[in-house]
Amino acid sequence: MAFENLRQFIDALDRAGELRRIRTEIDPKFEVTEIADRCMKSPGGGPALLFENVRGTRMPLAINLFGSRRRMAMALGVEDLNEVGDRLARMLNLKVPEGLLGKLAMLPQIVEMTKFPPRRVRSAPCQEVVLKGDEVDLGLLPIITCWPQDGGPYITLPMVITRDPETGIRNVGMYRIQVFDRNTTAMHWQRHKGSARHFDLHQRRGERMEVAVALGGDPATMYCPTAPLPPSIDEFLFAGFLRSSPVELVKGVTVDLEVPAQAEIVLEGYVDPKEEMLVEGPFGDHTGFYSLADRYPAFHVTALTMRKDPVYPTTIVGWPPMEDYYLGHATERIFLPLSRLILPEIVDYHMPPEGIFHNLIFVAIDKQYPGHAYKVMNGLWGQGLMMLAKLIIVVDKDVNVHDPVEAWCTVLNHIDPRRDVHFTPGPVDVLDHASASFTFGTKMGIDGTRKWPEEGFARDWPDKIVMSDEVKQKIDQIWDKLGI
Repeated sequence: MAFENLRQFIDALDRAGELRRIRTEIDPKFEVTEIADRCMKSPGGGPALLFENVRGTRMPLAINLFGSRRRMAMALGVEDLNEVGDRLARMLNLKVPEGLLGKLAMLPQIVEMTKFPPRRVRSAPCQEVVLKGDEVDLGLLPIITCWPQDGGPYITLPMVITRDPETGIRNVGMYRIQVFDRNTTAMHWQRHKGSARHFDLHQRRGERMEVAVALGGDPATMYCPTAPLPPSIDEFLFAGFLRSSPVELVKGVTVDLEVPAQAEIVLEGYVDPKEEMLVEGPFGDHTGFYSLADRYPAFHVTALTMRKDPVYPTTIVGWPPMEDYYLGHATERIFLPLSRLILPEIVDYHMPPEGIFHNLIFVAIDKQYPGHAYKVMNGLWGQGLMMLAKLIIVVDKDVNVHDPVEAWCTVLNHIDPRRDVHFTPGPVDVLDHASASFTFGTKMGIDGTRKWPEEGFARDWPDKIVMSDEVKQKIDQIWDKLGI
């Protein structure tokens, strides 16, 4: 059963022993980060934290809510994240069977794809308190300053809602938001993201752009802004699929945008493309390094709405592993079937935390012909934000890509660097400080598969060392008697 809102999720975490309540007064400047960082780097990701006494505000602050595999699975209502991917795969592989009974049997799957669109409501908990105009004060929120060289306090776990002025299609993204004063922030949407495209379109039309920022809500909806969905897929529709229940939306009080009714806090306002941009940053980013200051649009907050007793959700990013790794791991598991739909030879893939998502991807394939590894590399670089992947390593299907030691050991034994390393130019992440140019650089692919004669390998390829099942079973039976 889906959680209705953030507080239900927090209560469930508390009952499951996954939450720690911090009653000591803690400063939102640096101190929240230091405590949360120590937890996130503890085995398994540490507990979720609820700071109940944040200096300068009466509002509690929740962090590391998604920072373990168990909590991420709980957020999406499953025991294992692969269940979501399997459910998506069943829907994608629908084939109309012969005969009436076969067609009737597939009706539940067809209905599942269409019965969870967002539902509009007239009133909502997120608008129990409404502050407009001069009443708006972002200082009411326990917004954290994460790292010593950060340009200021940042909102870090938002759902940023915008609309394409030409198609009317909504985008919900997660972009950091630096706070400058009581009603002004900078909106850091990178050039490869949906909201940046919406801003460009408004700029060409010479129009102000309405923006809403929702904080909190049910955990599945909070996850969806991080999902790499195609531009035509509404994030709130996808959240309905994950929840198996529609997301309730309510119209903003000062903007013509819909926001999650169960959100804790909502910022409404606008970005004016005609205005001079603000200098935003630096910011301690998920690469483990500071992203440098740059110019981004000013977001003017015209209304601040919230529940009567809101909980402020936030996160931190920095040297991995951090909470965002587990959000990324959910994406890895959920969207594997989509990659297989385009590249069916993919058996599995994994993005280890050290690779910061886009820097390193291990891919296991069912190799069927010479050069197959390069076909997969180029296919992945052609899929959405996979275009930003800096290093793709392809191995055979018998390699466990979730064990980086096994994967690296196999690759380093299988490659001749001159023959098996491939470089290609293309777009890179905005946060890549090592690329030759801003957002443009070089990606590398490594073919770590067994080499075929057609690939220029004339020698015999050795077998992997594996003990026989017969011997392993015999030793299993006597192991306890050995006293080891």
